[in-house]
Amino acid sequence: EFMQASWDVEEVQAKGIQHLASFVEDKSAFPHLLTCTEVIALAMKIHTDSLDLQVEGCTLLLEILSQALEQGVVMALDESVASCLLHTVRKHSENEEFLSMLCTLLMMVSASEVAAESLRKVGIIPDLVSILRRFLHNDRICFSCCAVLWSLAASENNADQAVLASALPVTSAVLQKHLHDGVVAESACSALWALALRGCLTDSDYEPTAALLLDALRMNPERAVLVKNGCLALASLVRLSETAALAILLDSKGCGTELIKDEYHLHSHEPGVAGALCLLMNEMVQYDEVMLNMRSQKMEKLLSEIKLQFPFS
Repeated sequence: EFMQASWDVEEVQAKGIQHLASFVEDKSAFPHLLTCTEVIALAMKIHTDSLDLQVEGCTLLLEILSQALEQGVVMALDESVASCLLHTVRKHSENEEFLSMLCTLLMMVSASEVAAESLRKVGIIPDLVSILRRFLHNDRICFSCCAVLWSLAASENNADQAVLASALPVTSAVLQKHLHDGVVAESACSALWALALRGCLTDSDYEPTAALLLDALRMNPERAVLVKNGCLALASLVRLSETAALAILLDSKGCGTELIKDEYHLHSHEPGVAGALCLLMNEMVQYDEVMLNMRSQKMEKLLSEIKLQFPFS
């Protein structure tokens, strides 16, 4: 009430945020802090010129959301909060350090489908694309923005396909730039999978995107989630085009079927990975030429192994 009575007084908002922050360590205060997110976001929007207030507000929201995620509480933030956060992003789009914190906040917010839909409605996708282009070198920003894109593209409500498609080149660029960084590559693979599911690729995208995903699998073979999501992304591409299936077979860096075998043997106790690999192979055998090649590679043997390992799945 103290903050709401004096929106225009920066000092009141700053003191209010600082006082709320003093309750973060008190577990009994958590349910009450949950009700303050809109007030904090609005204070940040009204006083965007005060970087100190922005940082303190963002830090407090991160603390509240972290506790919410730990406790399994879904923070379904509405459009007004999403709009405030977008306003802050645009106002500080050149401040790399603060932006990396803000993008982490957006990633945590987008874990809720309702909040992800709110972010989509206020038009955040072009801003994410712009941020990624500008800060392609920043691993934290790339990781967070790709995670937000994945949430937005994977949500049940269809976003404008043209807007989503605009994210494809920069998401591919993130994966290319951070192939050796498993955490970022995993996030980018997930985003590419969601974009492929949404039909955001054109004929000229299938081959290079498939090759890039294969590179990600080769560079990070030990990361089960990356392997699973990378294979699901490849399966989505193959479902759309035989070109992608042939790109997997004829990849210049080594036969894709051998990579599939290697990945399965590395993760033979991971049902999620095995399921993704089976889905990929199932899509590939829809094409006669590809199926003949897979037979010559003795892929039946691998399928028999998987069947023995997961007889009830």
